[in-house]
Amino acid sequence: MLQKLFKLKENQTDIQTEILAGVTTFLTMAYILAVNPMILSDAGLPFAGVLTATILVAAISSVLMGLVANLPFALAPGMGINAFFTYSMVLGMGIPWQTALGAVFISGVIFLLMTVFRLREAIVRAIPQCVRLGVAAGIGLFLCLLGLKSASFIIASPATLVKFGGFTPTVLIFLVGFGLTLFLENRKTHGSLLLGIIFTTLLAFAHGRLWSGTPFVEVPKAFVASPDFSSVFFQLDIMAALSYGVLGAIFTLLFTDMFDSISTFLGVASVANMVDENGEPHNFNQALLVDAISTTISGLFGSSSGTTYVESAAGVEQGGRTGMTAVVTGLLFIPFLWFAPVLQMIPACAVAPALVLVGFFMLRIIAQVDWKSYEEGIPAFVGLAMIPFTYSINQGISWSLISFLLLKMFNGKIKETSPVLWVVVVFAALALYLS
Repeated sequence: MLQKLFKLKENQTDIQTEILAGVTTFLTMAYILAVNPMILSDAGLPFAGVLTATILVAAISSVLMGLVANLPFALAPGMGINAFFTYSMVLGMGIPWQTALGAVFISGVIFLLMTVFRLREAIVRAIPQCVRLGVAAGIGLFLCLLGLKSASFIIASPATLVKFGGFTPTVLIFLVGFGLTLFLENRKTHGSLLLGIIFTTLLAFAHGRLWSGTPFVEVPKAFVASPDFSSVFFQLDIMAALSYGVLGAIFTLLFTDMFDSISTFLGVASVANMVDENGEPHNFNQALLVDAISTTISGLFGSSSGTTYVESAAGVEQGGRTGMTAVVTGLLFIPFLWFAPVLQMIPACAVAPALVLVGFFMLRIIAQVDWKSYEEGIPAFVGLAMIPFTYSINQGISWSLISFLLLKMFNGKIKETSPVLWVVVVFAALALYLS
């Protein structure tokens, strides 16, 4: 049955290889179980509720990717998008988290319509490559900033905006944890980020117990609890999200998720040689449909947008070539529905090393920019700089698009731009105005 369902022989793989690939992908992206609830809890969402939502989105979306598109791509709430949800929408723009979840749901519905009518690919193809690269790298720097801040490695300063936080116990634990995580990653250990989070949590737990100091990790009364289906599940406010002031946020959710998912599809599929004669991944439209469904159910369940994970490349490298890999990855998330108390023990300083390294992974893409060309380099630089400096992904995307179009105008190359790009830039300017 599995041979027929996933076409294993046609893809030159077998059941054992696909299972191993699914486990590998899970280990490389399981850090999201701790990171996503911690980031969204800063926006006021209950940790246990977001954990339940995160697991459901990851499990359902990954299984759907395997069954509908037969591709080894796993999905979960996306890094960068969760930061935009919390620090730009809720804390920055003052949008209630219920309304923000409504915006996620609306962006998912728009994704679905764009995918059905094949508009999504047209819009993404109209976005300049330099803008995509700059924004991706800028989000990487933003995640690094969040990681250093959560570990108190950098703190606010009235004189210099930010400064080094000093060698406090929290900072020292972060540094040791970061060093170990970096060591494991350098040795290409599967699940290095997850192992780093576990080790740093144990180190933080020992503080105040095995040596002097005030404990800042509390032991839960119970290590197992029922999933939280009440605090954020279907708590979205769709009507409030349709208001004028939220349109800019919906625009940013749309384009951030589109850049993220399609670049991941193209990148991972190219590495695995899973592309057609046009260079597009096999079953591309089905994969985009599942990605859109993932975003839609994220708003319903109580999380920021779901998206395809670049960590899927680890499973592909292990030999995964079919949707069975994604199904195995999705099923492995389900048992964690009952372990919210354990995951709530993880302190911010234990998650910080993973945030910093994920930021580094995303930043590496900036090497593909042609820095000798102003038309390519300036828009990429604007996206790279504006996102961390304004603490807003929305600002980075919008200004990067506008700067690209202005440079084309200055150089008399308007004919090289597409009408779709002009429409996108108009929406970008509108998003800036509304924010």
